[in-house]
Amino acid sequence: MIMDKYVEASRRLIDFLDSNPSPFHVVNALSKMYEKAGFKRLCEKDKFDVVKGGDYYVTRNNSAIIAFRVPKADFKGFNITSAHSDSPTFKIKANAEINVEKNFVKLNVEKYGGMLMAPWFDRPLGIAGRVMVKNGKKIEERLLHIDRDIVMMPNLAIHMNREANEGYKYNAQIDTQPIFAEIGSNVTLYDIVAKELGIAKEDILDTDLFLSNRVKGTLWGADNEFIAAGRLDDLQCAFAGAESIVEAKNKNNIVVHSVFDNEEVGSGTKQGAASTFLKDVLIRVNKALGGDEESYHQAVARSFMVSADNAHSVHPNYTEKADPCNRPVVNKGVVIKYNANQKYTTDAVSGAVFREICAEAKVPVQTFVNRSDAAGGSTLGNISNTQVSLNAVDIGMAQWAMHSPYESGGVKDTYYLEAAMKQFFKTDISARLA
Repeated sequence: MIMDKYVEASRRLIDFLDSNPSPFHVVNALSKMYEKAGFKRLCEKDKFDVVKGGDYYVTRNNSAIIAFRVPKADFKGFNITSAHSDSPTFKIKANAEINVEKNFVKLNVEKYGGMLMAPWFDRPLGIAGRVMVKNGKKIEERLLHIDRDIVMMPNLAIHMNREANEGYKYNAQIDTQPIFAEIGSNVTLYDIVAKELGIAKEDILDTDLFLSNRVKGTLWGADNEFIAAGRLDDLQCAFAGAESIVEAKNKNNIVVHSVFDNEEVGSGTKQGAASTFLKDVLIRVNKALGGDEESYHQAVARSFMVSADNAHSVHPNYTEKADPCNRPVVNKGVVIKYNANQKYTTDAVSGAVFREICAEAKVPVQTFVNRSDAAGGSTLGNISNTQVSLNAVDIGMAQWAMHSPYESGGVKDTYYLEAAMKQFFKTDISARLA
């Protein structure tokens, strides 16, 4: 029987995932979570008013967010967790409506990130993102979530593609354009957007809109031991970090939870892990607390990052795809990720530190290494280290079907991750290292 503490953590995660279909919604929800917990919002355009004992958060592009808690005493370093807000999907292009055969309207979309394309077909889809709106002489951002079955990508029937089950190479410009309307309905996409937002269509200036999977998250399995939802990668880690930081403090270090955008497309944006966002915030916080350039570098040298981005579980149908010696599975704890070519930041130092933290939190630990003949992806730790260089470990929770619009994992793992992060936040790591 799965214990209530695991189920409760998973159901909180599912509620978060179902309610926040785009990075902009994610950051808005995290902002509200922090404000409810007493965190004060800072704006990058204004002077940082930071005092000892204070709790704060700051956003960039409204799709990336950094929250931090300052100890009451002089701080030594930073305990940082990182995750990302984005997931592979389809972005709606400008001038998106395409008339077909004088009968149908489809939407012109393009791939965002490296996705499994097949699961997007024959699935009811919504639309979500942000809309830039003219309001008098001001330009305002509005969140949009069309939470109904508004578009779909119907598969081509087996009768017209007899080789479909023998393997098929999808063409993103041809195969994945979703059907939106029947010609004659006289309703455009912007008509619907305007109605949803309660504005005039001519006040829409521009959009960042994406297709969203509307299938709700669920617990499944013989004993409800598994979880399935959209965007487990990487909102499981983003959510766990946010829940953990509002409960945890450190007597000596500033605890930080950073959620970047655009990890799925390389992180090379102003709100990505390769940007100066984290560095800018840390420098400004140090200065606001009376520090200088030298004290900043000293603090970074005493700091540690947990880069949290989900990992691959051994798949029961494809067991040969996993490394012969490092075989993480769902529901068996936090996964530490290694790569000889430094696609992940973990080394012997950071791995040892994090193992000790998990042991103190009574959280089981697993290891992930790619097969030596298979290329792996990169993630947040090594990219953010180009801006803020510190000891870092790459971790994640084991899952199946990464980059599908509907992913699966273990019901225990959100609880395990939160327990590990809470222990990390309250640990003075510099005191552990000789």
